Amino acid sequence: MTLLAEPTMIIKTATFPAEPTTPAASNPHHRSTTVRNVASSRPSQPVAALASTEQLLRQRHDLPAEHPDRAKIRAHVIEKNLPMAKQLARRYAGRGELLDDLAQVAALALIKAVDGYDPSRQTPFVGYAIPSILGALKRHFRDSAWGMRVPRATQELARQVTTATGELAQKRGRPPAPAELADHLHVTIDELRSAIGAWQVYRLASLDTPQAGTEIANLIDVIGGIDPRYARVDDHLSLRPLLAALPKRERRILTMRFYGYLTQTQIAAEIGLSQMQVSRLLRKSLARLRVGMPI
Repeated sequence: MTLLAEPTMIIKTATFPAEPTTPAASNPHHRSTTVRNVASSRPSQPVAALASTEQLLRQRHDLPAEHPDRAKIRAHVIEKNLPMAKQLARRYAGRGELLDDLAQVAALALIKAVDGYDPSRQTPFVGYAIPSILGALKRHFRDSAWGMRVPRATQELARQVTTATGELAQKRGRPPAPAELADHLHVTIDELRSAIGAWQVYRLASLDTPQAGTEIANLIDVIGGIDPRYARVDDHLSLRPLLAALPKRERRILTMRFYGYLTQTQIAAEIGLSQMQVSRLLRKSLARLRVGMPI
């Protein structure tokens, strides 16, 4: 997943993207105290010694935009909350996506939450970050996990079908009929069929999937093929100017014979010629067409 390469580095190397260039609004009342505590002439207090995420982010918020400790505090907050992000990603494990991919999505959402958190609101950081991370994971399943692009309403209905099928089967002791399932979900039969079909393409089989029990090696060998009608396109394009060059009566005879499926006797009666004349004109016209057609 190319878009998630950056969070992978986040987890492995603990190096983080630069914080947004727009400086956060500073608080003049607290700035002097913060700068004196964090950026005094003495060695700075280790960031890890600060108590909570909220305190860390408040310290960072109060520092000037160009202060070097801002980046250190930001990096420490991200590292401190990465276990929470990975734990949230584990909730969605086992649904067809690799845990590492989900952890990357959660890590990127955590970084955005750290950059977007406003300490002045006095809201716990987890109360802001957890909905953001869960929302990012849900959007990942909605927008990136499906093998094909499926409307959101159909995606939601497809998930409901699985749950409703189990509930009705347990209640009635048998698999529900499509009409019963549609009635239970308050949808039409067509909508139900669309949802079931969509669920079948959630994960598309690889074209290199081995075909067990057959002499054919891979799936790609059993699907598709050359459509013989493609060759007729070239013939049709080559034949069109040759037909246009024939006399009108000969074109009419060819049309009646090969498109109207009339016999030579019927054509002769229609045009007012003998059957022998019609046969001779057909042979002459076909010979001209064969000569003009490319080999």
